[in-house]
Amino acid sequence: MKALRFSRQTAIAVIAAGALALTACGSDNPTAAANGGTNSSGKTQVTGTLTGIGSSAQGAAMDVWKSEFASANQGANVQYSPDGSGAGRKALLDGSAQFAGSDAFLKDEEYAASKEQCGPEGALNIPVYISPIAVAFNLPDIKELKLDAPAVAKIFRGEIANWNDPAIASLNSDVTLPDLKITPVNRSDDSGTTTNFTEYLAAAAPEVWTDKASGVWPSSLKGENAKGTSGVVKTVTDTPGAVTYADESAVGGKLGVAQIKVGGSFTKISAEAAAKAVDAGKPVEGRSANDLSIKLDRKTTVEGAYPVVLVSFHIVCSTYADQKTVDLVKAFESYVVSDAGQEAAADAAKSAPLSKTLQDKALKAIESIEVR
Repeated sequence: MKALRFSRQTAIAVIAAGALALTACGSDNPTAAANGGTNSSGKTQVTGTLTGIGSSAQGAAMDVWKSEFASANQGANVQYSPDGSGAGRKALLDGSAQFAGSDAFLKDEEYAASKEQCGPEGALNIPVYISPIAVAFNLPDIKELKLDAPAVAKIFRGEIANWNDPAIASLNSDVTLPDLKITPVNRSDDSGTTTNFTEYLAAAAPEVWTDKASGVWPSSLKGENAKGTSGVVKTVTDTPGAVTYADESAVGGKLGVAQIKVGGSFTKISAEAAAKAVDAGKPVEGRSANDLSIKLDRKTTVEGAYPVVLVSFHIVCSTYADQKTVDLVKAFESYVVSDAGQEAAADAAKSAPLSKTLQDKALKAIESIEVR
């Protein structure tokens, strides 16, 4: 990403002011945007507390987003509890959170239910974060393996039980594999990461992964489980032979990571490869005009694409009960999807920035939020 020509804090203030100006223009209340004072650049600041619940995979990005947004808007505070994507969506729908962080867009039934809290247009799924999901393992002296979709599916179903199994060895002729039991580790909570991972397995290895894609791990499968991204990574780190699926930013060199077979070659995990897979996605049908849910092509054969990827969303209401909340949501979300916000997330979480096209669509969706 190109270097910014002004400081990140100034950029945040400018973006927040722009969101407020757009809100004020569309309001019958000429003082609606005057929630706070001004900062050193003379730009209007928002104030108040915004509450979010959701994805633990977003944790590193959310920490920096919260900190930098608050530093540019004294009196504004964003609270975020990383309880899992399912918990976040539930909190938005029952009104206990003003936004949800989710590694999966709302299901059709959740979108229909959101109209009760969010008005006739329902909730908006706004992409804020693109990240590859690592198939991460703990093997002595091995930091990289090559795996195809059937092998990954068999590992997590327990059908491949040892690391020197011929199915793994045939893909890794240059690696001396240990005679070591495989311990699959899955998320115990309702997780968007699980949704994305099982979507990949169900699409790319349907003969092996016969369960439907879901945020809840199949109860029939054996293995260990742990809560949250940090929980599964810690369990694998502490267990020789263990393997899990987790946001790459949480793995951070602690564990070995698999290359994934795409078409006729193997793709190394990277933010750029994840972004390439997202670019091949399509809009989800049956949503409002400003909703940006994306259906990914898990069977892509595009060279250099990494299909085990999640697009993480902030799910917000299309309308809120008061202008102050509208101003705060618009200012924060506008910062998150801006160049400054995406750069901050990339630095903190190794995520891929939104494409310019997707970024423009996200800003348009945020601008549409209004008072009901």
